Amino acid sequence: MQERLNIAVFVDYDNIEIGVKSTLRREFDVSLPLGALKERGDIVAKFAYANWGRQEGATRQMAENAVQMVQRIPSPRGDKNGADINLALDALEMAFTHAHVNAFAVVSGDSDFIPLVNKLKEYGKTVFVVGGKAFTSTILQQNCHEFVSYESLLEDGSSIVPSPMPERRDMRGERPERTDRRERKERGQRPAPLELTQAMPLVERALQVLERRAVQPQLGLLKSTMLQLDPAFSERAYGAGSFSDFVEKLKKAEFVNVSGSGGRYIIERRGGHTPEKAAPKPEEALPQLRDMLETHRMELEEGATAEELEGWMQAEFPEFDLAKYGFQQFSEFLNYAQDKTVVRTEPDEERGIIVHLGAEFYPPALPERAPEPAVEEEEDEPQPIVEGQPTIFEPNPPPPKPKKTASPRKRAASGNATTRRPRKRKTD
Repeated sequence: MQERLNIAVFVDYDNIEIGVKSTLRREFDVSLPLGALKERGDIVAKFAYANWGRQEGATRQMAENAVQMVQRIPSPRGDKNGADINLALDALEMAFTHAHVNAFAVVSGDSDFIPLVNKLKEYGKTVFVVGGKAFTSTILQQNCHEFVSYESLLEDGSSIVPSPMPERRDMRGERPERTDRRERKERGQRPAPLELTQAMPLVERALQVLERRAVQPQLGLLKSTMLQLDPAFSERAYGAGSFSDFVEKLKKAEFVNVSGSGGRYIIERRGGHTPEKAAPKPEEALPQLRDMLETHRMELEEGATAEELEGWMQAEFPEFDLAKYGFQQFSEFLNYAQDKTVVRTEPDEERGIIVHLGAEFYPPALPERAPEPAVEEEEDEPQPIVEGQPTIFEPNPPPPKPKKTASPRKRAASGNATTRRPRKRKTD
């Protein structure tokens, strides 16, 4: 029997609150992730980190859900990562001192928590991450045991947007399909579901793993295997309320064989039957995004909103469909592109997501070449002269002989000889 999970929840409120507000345009509701975690185990501790003096509206819902609020007082320099450090230290302390806590849930989309997640897994703890697929790092999603997307927790008909958005019409008075996804986001509703073909590669791989283990692929075992291969998988992304509903959809589409009843379904691969056309991979959507960014490079110098980029993308590539690549929202696609260094995004409470060109468009400058050391020229040695052989060089003349110097006595005699006047010869 599987051990019951005792879960400690740690909420990075500043990060999750601005992420939900900038991508989904609604207020963060802590009861949604807590409700999802209760389905996975017993919540034994709940902490939320923020400067609560600036979050007066959120303190009430934290108190209603019995979440202990940890005050973070920023330093005069504005320590941006202060809450992250406090959260990580408290989580590690609980892992050391509370042996009965065997699972941790980090409610945040910050990639700075990747070392914490890896360390908790190293200590044998089950780690959940709750965040939005549109702002949670894909690296963080893939390194936990299970990622719970905030979008999947929204009700299809619910909305907490204060003012209703006006209904859009095209020139003929009809609602264009490409604006439907944007309206759903602005109204705070769950994004449109993905096609089942997007999930089939993961389902096929999980069934192959269970076949190699010689284990009957039952519902719970199949889902746990799929989560091991892809922690970000969620049946709700495909319009299913539960995993059994998801398997029923696969059965109706004739992608798998299902046998058994009473909750003990056995799922098997259908004999050589696969979807007619394999779904394209997410990275195959990046070349079109690069082309669009290069075209609007000047506009992106000051940053552009995600809505503006989505409009440019639809204008330049009318046939571009995010759902084909496994994305439910354009902001989710931008989040993926950010981890690939194609773009850089910043959340803004008023304007939403602000997009800049990523590091890929600004390659690092080449390092300056060190000056080459001066090479000393070697003097040519004189060529030997061989008698009888032609040469362009004249033989070295013999060194001049030293001049002989006269002795002091001779110098005196010569001096007297020059100064003495000759005597006149007497004549008769």
